[in-house]
Amino acid sequence: MNEVTEGLGGVVEGALVGGAVEPARGRISGDPAQTVTCANCGTVFTGNYCPNCGQKAHLHRTLTAIGHDLVHGVLHIDGKLSRTLPLLAFKPGRLTRRYIEGERASFVSPMSMFLFSVFAMFAVFQMVGLSTPTNLDFGGTAERIRTDSEAQVEKMRAEIASLDENDPLRAHRQREVEVIESFLGDKPSESAAETEAAAGTGDAQGEIDLRNLRMNVTGIEEFDQGLVKKWRENPGLMLYKLQANGYKFSWLLIPLSIPFVWLMFAWRRRFKAYDHAIFVTYSLAFMSLLFITLSLLNAAGLSLGWTFGLFAIAAPLHLYKHLRYSYGLSRFSTLWRFFALQVFMLIVLLLFLQALLLLGGF
Repeated sequence: MNEVTEGLGGVVEGALVGGAVEPARGRISGDPAQTVTCANCGTVFTGNYCPNCGQKAHLHRTLTAIGHDLVHGVLHIDGKLSRTLPLLAFKPGRLTRRYIEGERASFVSPMSMFLFSVFAMFAVFQMVGLSTPTNLDFGGTAERIRTDSEAQVEKMRAEIASLDENDPLRAHRQREVEVIESFLGDKPSESAAETEAAAGTGDAQGEIDLRNLRMNVTGIEEFDQGLVKKWRENPGLMLYKLQANGYKFSWLLIPLSIPFVWLMFAWRRRFKAYDHAIFVTYSLAFMSLLFITLSLLNAAGLSLGWTFGLFAIAAPLHLYKHLRYSYGLSRFSTLWRFFALQVFMLIVLLLFLQALLLLGGF
């Protein structure tokens, strides 16, 4: 229940953050021809908004107005969301092109959409139980196996002592003890070493042994080994920091992606960096919303295979359509850029992960 309430809080937080960067749109009640003096800057005007500072002509001073502002900020009940979501899902290229060409007031801005979707995605992940594991054991698996084996040997020795010397089970138990002790010796056999090495890679509970972990995040050995030390001492905390920084610094995906998209259109001068930024931001917002949808469907009972199948269809198809119609490309031009973009996306994700690991060192 705690995860659900925290998740709902994250959704509200994301909506309010997104609303904070979203310009207002809409009309208010009253006679649009009535002359109004702006309470903020003193400008005399007619209409719904001050032409000088943009403040509303009609101001509310009631508690219900505060509730209205909260609901409006969370749900964007002004028509923008209902116009933006269908285009973002089914005609992303048209949405991006119209926004770039100047239709700003009709749609939720890319950054506002991105902020809301990212906050909502991590909130939904928390509600459905997709969070970082806390039962990691870096370096303790082999030691635990040894301790359990020693306890088992003691029990078997007690059983041997209680058996008659002519009992065939006694000889069988004695051989088992000898085999286990060979694994626990100072110089284990080859099979014992292989077993311990296999145990060090993980077990059914997701515990792993990273005693030989090496990181090359910055190239500065002292700093990188300091990161290794932190991961060994408190892996649960480091994973939590990795997840928290993942959504706090998710905006880094935008500046990291823009140069690679620009590279694919470097010889087409009519496409500017601004165009690429809008394309990237709307794409990331859709992917976040797609993750939300699939997570909820999986939590509702959809099998994991169907979930991955839907993602494998929806994500590439959306990216292809978005790329083609945002830039007005032919099928061939879209295809080669689409495959190039797959490689660039992998590079961006690796750079983003490296940045998160770097942030985790502080």
